Amino acid sequence: MHSFRLKPEDFEQYFLDLMSGRRRGAADRAMTALLFAASRFYRMGIQFRNWMYDKRVIRNHALGCLVVSIGNLSCGGTGKTPVVEVFARTLSAKGRHVAILSRGYRSRKRSLWFRISQMFRAQKIELPPKVVSDGKDLLLNSDFAGDEPYMLASNLKNVAVLVDKDRVKSGIYAINHFETDVIILDDGFQYLMLKPHINIVLVDATDPFGNGHVLPRGILREPIKNIRRADYIFLTKSDGSHKLEHLKHFLRRHTRRAEIIECCHKPRHLVRIGTGEQMPLESLRGKKIAALSAIARPESFEHFLEQLGAELVLRDHYADHHRYTEQEMLDFIAQAKAAGASWILTTEKDAVRIPPLGRCDLPLIYLRIQIDILSGQESFDQCISRICFM
Repeated sequence: MHSFRLKPEDFEQYFLDLMSGRRRGAADRAMTALLFAASRFYRMGIQFRNWMYDKRVIRNHALGCLVVSIGNLSCGGTGKTPVVEVFARTLSAKGRHVAILSRGYRSRKRSLWFRISQMFRAQKIELPPKVVSDGKDLLLNSDFAGDEPYMLASNLKNVAVLVDKDRVKSGIYAINHFETDVIILDDGFQYLMLKPHINIVLVDATDPFGNGHVLPRGILREPIKNIRRADYIFLTKSDGSHKLEHLKHFLRRHTRRAEIIECCHKPRHLVRIGTGEQMPLESLRGKKIAALSAIARPESFEHFLEQLGAELVLRDHYADHHRYTEQEMLDFIAQAKAAGASWILTTEKDAVRIPPLGRCDLPLIYLRIQIDILSGQESFDQCISRICFM
């Protein structure tokens, strides 16, 4: 669909195909065996690291405020950003001063010249974290912030969003500069340097643990049994059916104390990129749509569009977190016109990675998604109350 290019994300897609079993050639089977051996060592390394923290050989840090960690066991695709958003919005509405700490995956680094000059300085400068939003103004673009922090900062008022790999440093900065009393650690389940008061783990109900293997043979960042660290488990992308009872029973074998909350990602409205104009979901019915996405699970996005009555005449996928070039967008627009599409639909995460276009012959629109609690509302309310009154 798009021209050949060799990028890091192409290697990433190759390994994802190996993990899922979509590649079955002789060379692929040999590589799969190699990945399996590597995953054994990775698993041992992860468990040894966790043991070092458990036994206080490596000490984690406690900040002077409440820390809520929201993360997952697997790599991407659980719908974490909308869950972070609903927690931040709810806590802020209840009067807490909230800051979200993110590592800013694939955000642009500081300039090469700056990093080289730092190497030769006699005295290193402690760089502050990147402040995407101070709770009032949006201070960075998505290129420097990363797509998820930028999306959170765009949608949340009165919530600071900071990006830094060292989230102990960014947490201290948030407390000192924004009077933060609740920190939400975005993608924090594996970030053991910062001690959380509440651990929330997300599990994708449609594909909970992939093939069950840890990286690089599977999608798990650590073994399934480590979910026992969780205080709350959110089953995302649930359909509310009884089919999830088997998954709940499986989770209960690993943890008895964690509350399980079912939620779904529900489309709210359409937003036109560039103008911010909101349109009702009914506008999609009968429309010929070209779907473009670069997310971990594009099938769920496309399924939403079809459920809403759209006719998908063209669809294209890039690797997760792909940052589109102007030429890629112009090529896709031309293909969409040739296919007879009336609109181009993408996700909110993709929308922040689309560059400004000098010319756009079709409307570019994204689908706004929010979280709905299907079961366990009492547990969710209890979790919010627990945070507010700690």
